[in-house]
Amino acid sequence: MIPVWILTGFLGSGKTTLLGRLLKSPGSTPTAVIINEFGEIGLDHDLIESSDESLIALQTGCLCCAVRGDLLRTLEDLWRRRCAGSVPPFERVVVETSGLADPAPILHALMLDGAQHFKIAGVITTVDAITGAATLERHAEAIKQVALADRLLLTKTDLLAGPASGLTARLAKLNPAAALLTACCGEVDAARVFAVDFLAKPAVAVERWLAATPPATQQHRHDADITTFALVRQVPMRAVSLTLLLEVLAEHCGSDLLRLKGLVNIAESPDRPAVIHGVQHVFHPPAWLERWPSPDQRSRLVFIGRNLRQVWVEALLTALEAEVAEVEAAAWHGAPPAAGEPDFRPPPRPGPASAPAR
Repeated sequence: MIPVWILTGFLGSGKTTLLGRLLKSPGSTPTAVIINEFGEIGLDHDLIESSDESLIALQTGCLCCAVRGDLLRTLEDLWRRRCAGSVPPFERVVVETSGLADPAPILHALMLDGAQHFKIAGVITTVDAITGAATLERHAEAIKQVALADRLLLTKTDLLAGPASGLTARLAKLNPAAALLTACCGEVDAARVFAVDFLAKPAVAVERWLAATPPATQQHRHDADITTFALVRQVPMRAVSLTLLLEVLAEHCGSDLLRLKGLVNIAESPDRPAVIHGVQHVFHPPAWLERWPSPDQRSRLVFIGRNLRQVWVEALLTALEAEVAEVEAAAWHGAPPAAGEPDFRPPPRPGPASAPAR
């Protein structure tokens, strides 16, 4: 499975410059690049000078609202051309979105519709060190790009007179679990940017999220209505309880549930923890680990959402667990069901209507 990275960031934050530098860095992994340009005349693909990577320009509109199907068809076409030898044997794909794109529907396309030979690696969001604070104040798209990121990359730091401490503090509040990297004069360590945590070691990625997120007993972090919190359960969770929780969240929170990751102790399979990963109303197939990565075998769910209240989610999960326990007690007639690996994702819900191209 070839990892696909989503490179996003608001207009002028330096995505194209950064990508060009990364592709030309020593020892760079062969990379196919899909550039989504917004407008009738595309320029970004002419600004990346390299002879080794495959460059595809999508100019049918913003990826987040017009060309999800085009993206999947492009990926499959890239695979066929790779097999035929008409493009170099790339080992990674980078999708550079337009500066106004919402990354969530792109992730949905890869998570739900799927691309047979490709798998999501993560979201990289560039943030302009000069204008980033003002951009976050004025544009909801920029806030969402930051909240959905696995990597936050601060650009243009060489133009600052001093450290961007105010901006970095705000980024940490919006998304405490994202790794924060810095690019100086467009230079950054490609190995750190493209480290595939979630695909290679899902437990590592979730543990990083958990370590960076305030415990459930602490006060929520707030910024522009973005809330981050963790739920912890000492007792293993029934698969049906988790299924119902995810279904209710998908139904009633929708686009306000920006990210969810968790390491869950499922009662039906206690020796193999499940890693769950969701973006809004769409959940990735659970990844089952062979063993617990540490002695801590509690279920831990990490949420990043907009106006998402921790007390409501806590009460919802408690009520669902109580209802499931009551039904099981009433229906108990013998031995419990055999341990397995249930796919507890809720059925996909239709997302909000696509925004018109701007």
